[in-house]
This record gives sequence, structure tokens and C-alpha cells, in this order.
Amino acid sequence: MDKLLIQGGKRLSGEIAISGAKNAALPILCAGLLTAGDLELSNVPHLHDVATMLKLLGQTGLQVKQDGERVTLNGSAITRLEAPYEMVKTMRASILVLGPLLARFGEAKVSLPGGCAIGSRPVDQHIKGLQALGAEISIEGGYIYAKCKKLKGTRIVTDMITVTGTENLLMAATLAEGETILENAAREPEVTDLAHLLVAMGAKIEGIGTDRLVIQGVPELHGAKHAVISDRIEAATFLCAVAAAGGDITLRNTRTDIMDAALDKLREMGLEMTIGDNWIRAQMNRRPTPVSFRTTEYPGFPTDMQAQFMAVNTVADGASRVTETIFENRFMHVQEMNRLGAAIETDGNTAFIKGVEQLIGAPVMATDLRASASLVIAALAARGETLVDRIYHLDRGYDRMEVKLSAVGADIRRIK
Repeated sequence: MDKLLIQGGKRLSGEIAISGAKNAALPILCAGLLTAGDLELSNVPHLHDVATMLKLLGQTGLQVKQDGERVTLNGSAITRLEAPYEMVKTMRASILVLGPLLARFGEAKVSLPGGCAIGSRPVDQHIKGLQALGAEISIEGGYIYAKCKKLKGTRIVTDMITVTGTENLLMAATLAEGETILENAAREPEVTDLAHLLVAMGAKIEGIGTDRLVIQGVPELHGAKHAVISDRIEAATFLCAVAAAGGDITLRNTRTDIMDAALDKLREMGLEMTIGDNWIRAQMNRRPTPVSFRTTEYPGFPTDMQAQFMAVNTVADGASRVTETIFENRFMHVQEMNRLGAAIETDGNTAFIKGVEQLIGAPVMATDLRASASLVIAALAARGETLVDRIYHLDRGYDRMEVKLSAVGADIRRIK
């Protein structure tokens, strides 16, 4: 099992190219199931989750051609309308094949997702919405069985804001008969990116970027070309790294217009930023100022950045408070950060951080994707050597993070 060995205390200097967004790429790949035409995608990141999704889609009969960050999908020969447990258990986003398969072929068999380290993430909103569209759904032996002659447009109000639920129902509604209205829809940029792709494929969608999506169903969708949006979470993670370790870095291929909540907090921390159309230059020459925040749905502060900002707060000059409202078990990085000398206490869904002048390297263990990134940030700011174990979590959502950090002066290497 791979690990990362990090010698902390090095300032960061240089340029990093930001990859395509994992959370946009996964639903966009599933959209290949909606058409018999060619879907030509670019800026697809090199990630373990992307490889898993392509393997899952390939076993349905979807033709996959990959050349670096370019992926071409063709859905003219799909024969297996199933997502088996052995694939779904490793990646919850596999549930996103349910809506497209059901809408285009009238049936689907998808394993219920397994447990998730950061919380329960129920799929009941997906099922409720598809039933409202006219699907007959049963759950047997750990599988969702869905059937319909033809989905019929309707008004759907989800009980909660759900990103993957919105994406699943949006894809299904594009091929339903008549008008579908999705109320309380997720507004995340990754949902918007999927919607723009669907429009390029011939879908009729109004309200993109709002919490009310209106979809006029069409008989079929066609092929299209689309570039996956830049990963706002990866970009903000590297900005947290320079905020904690100090230095002067420039990020390329960024989308600053979808990062407002994170950028505002980074400015509060004292990170000096110059922002261009698709780049950010970030400079940090002092100890961070602590910031308190509460995670919430977009456009609020993203839960996917909570752990990384907490890592910066551990070395800030003062105390801060972090409240997690999205996932019930997303503080598992706290005990690992405390092993590095951080002073963090938790009470329910709130963490209280007292910044220390210096973290000290130690062996730590990653528990989930964003926790992994937070431990790397803390290790970069620490004195001495840190060994981060279980970095397969990191590889799920960051494209060769250690290579990008090494290029800007970090002493970090992967060991077997």
C-alpha cells in the first residue's frame, strides 16, 4: 500500500496546473449512456474514481476510448443494464448510472452503494424522484430494480438538497415525456456543468444554475463535445497548502468565479491573491489568521474544503471554530492532526481549534479523500518527517498531488 513521506518546513514556489473536476467528470461520463452518438470529452482528470467509472460503464457495453485527458464514449451497443456490487461498493457515484439507463432503456439494476466513511449519504431521494417520474422500483438482495415503459414528466420536490440526486433525476428527465420540474435542486458548479453538456446533446433545460430546473423531455439525445470544468476543490486545496506552508505559487486552468466562498476565507487568513481570467497567484509570508466557518450547500462554504481549512487553522495565530452541517462523520482527520501536535477539540458537529506555532511530523493515517489532503497540508507546515498512510483515498480525487507539490518545492515522495 502506497504512502507519502513528507519533510515539512519548505516554502512553496512555482506553478501548478489544475485538473478537471472529479465531481463534474463522474456524472458527465454517465451521460454517455443517454445517447447512441459519440460523446467527446476533454479535461478529464487522471483519477482512480474516473478509472473505476470507465470500467463500470465499459461493462454495460458503452465503448470507451481514452487518450490522456480526452475520453470518447459511444453508447450504440449497450447490452448490460446493470451496475454490480463489486464496482459500486468502491465508489458511491456509481448510482449515477440508474437514471440514464432507466430513461433510455426502460430498466436498470443497480447495487445499493456500500457504507461511506464520512456519512450515510442515502439514495432515497433518487428513488423517490424516479418513482414520481413513473418508474416501478423494488429493492431486493441489495439491488435497486427499476422498470418503466416510458418516464413521464412531473414536478419533483426533494426533501433535501442532494447533488447526485439532482444529477440522476436531471439526466432521467431529459428523455421523459413532457415537462419535469426539479425543485430544491442542487446549484453546485458540477451540476451546472452536467446541465450544459446535456443541452449540447440536445436536451431542453431552463433554470441552469438555480434551484429550480425545468426540463422539456426530448425523444433522443445526440453526441456532443465538452470540456470538463476545472476542479475548484483541487485549486482551493493547493491555496490552503501555500497558506499553511508559506510561499508564492501560481495556479493555472482555474475557475475563480465558482470559488467565492473559499477565496473569501483565504483572504481573511492573510493569503495575498492576484486573480486573472484562468489563473491565481497566491503569496503567504506570515502566520495565518484563524477563520471560523460553517459548511453548507453551494454557494456557501463547501464541505469538501472543511478539513483542508482546518489544517491551516491548526497553525494560525489564534482560535477558530468549524461547524460541519453536511456529513455527520467528517471530523475523522482531527485525531490524526492532533498526533502532529494540533490542538483541536470536538463537540458534536463543531470543532474548536487553537492554533499552535509549530506542528511536529509523525506517522498519520488518512481516513477519506479530503482528510488525506488535509494531512498533506498539515505535514507541509510541520517540522520534521510525516508519513501519511492509506493514500489510496487521495488518489481517488487528486491527480498526482505529490508530483504537483514536488514541482513547487515540497519535499514529498510516494513510497511503496
